Amino acid sequence: MIQLKQFQLPTVVQSPMANCTDLPFRLIARSQGMAFAFLEMVSSDALVRETRQTVEMMRTIPEDRPLGAQLVGCDPGVMGEAAAKVEAMGFDLVDLNLGCPVPKVVCRGGGSMLLREPATAEQIFAAVVRAVKRIPVTVKMRLGFSDGSGEEAARIARIAQDCGVSAVAVHGRTREQGYTGSADYEAIRRVKESVKIPVIGNGDVVDGESALRLRRVSGCDGVMLGRGALGNPWLYREVEAALAGAPPPPPPDLAERKRVVMRHIELQVQHDARPVGPLRRVISWYFRDHPGVADFRGRIHRAQTVDEMRELVEAFGDRTHDAGRRTQERDHQS
Repeated sequence: MIQLKQFQLPTVVQSPMANCTDLPFRLIARSQGMAFAFLEMVSSDALVRETRQTVEMMRTIPEDRPLGAQLVGCDPGVMGEAAAKVEAMGFDLVDLNLGCPVPKVVCRGGGSMLLREPATAEQIFAAVVRAVKRIPVTVKMRLGFSDGSGEEAARIARIAQDCGVSAVAVHGRTREQGYTGSADYEAIRRVKESVKIPVIGNGDVVDGESALRLRRVSGCDGVMLGRGALGNPWLYREVEAALAGAPPPPPPDLAERKRVVMRHIELQVQHDARPVGPLRRVISWYFRDHPGVADFRGRIHRAQTVDEMRELVEAFGDRTHDAGRRTQERDHQS
């Protein structure tokens, strides 16, 4: 555990990911060992205005705890007001986004653009820390806008520390890199060595071995999982076991994978008024490394109903089914 202001943060946490870490995703992940998660990134302006989409994104249930909310924006007053709302809504932690590389966020002065605006970042940190009374404030950032040395992140981390921020998370890529290349764990170490508050490392953690390498090289206090957990909710226990020096849990077989997918489908239907669109990508995540997934993914993306998707999942990996389908296709072509 990582001790923060009136809160113990688990050592392994799930990062906020737009269009990914929704309520069904979080519930499935929790059922497989995830101890802490963030909502999808929320616009501070939209939260203050209480737009319908934002209210829906922040919907949760008692079983979905502990839970953090991440804010993005560049106006200190609005960010402070939004943070106060996050606290009033009962979230356990509020995080500030200084890492989003998406152009529509950056061009408005938010996300990773704040790495180039330390004075504005300082005003935001101070406003948010003043606005919340009971929950910790954290910051998630990239190494830099274009400089991969980690110096920009280290400067921002020191400012955050001086403003009363409880911890920082560092993704080991620059804004210009996006999600290309490899995360630089040595650069994360430079950030870690520049501050006394906890530093959580993020980037390219896909199994227990990569989590161990991140901690060994960077010296980070915690590990944040990102895209590696998409379709792989078994990753949390694997990483926790590796960090504890314990044997890895057995990987899921196809039957277990299909069981969890079917449960994910149920949750998506239960908590999403329009589940088909999200399920097209969610189901594909789970089978991306299996033989025959290219054809399966195409069929899932063409499916028009949830029932069609269930049937495809049930039949996935059934050699008799696949052989029969290929025979039907050949007969149709002739």
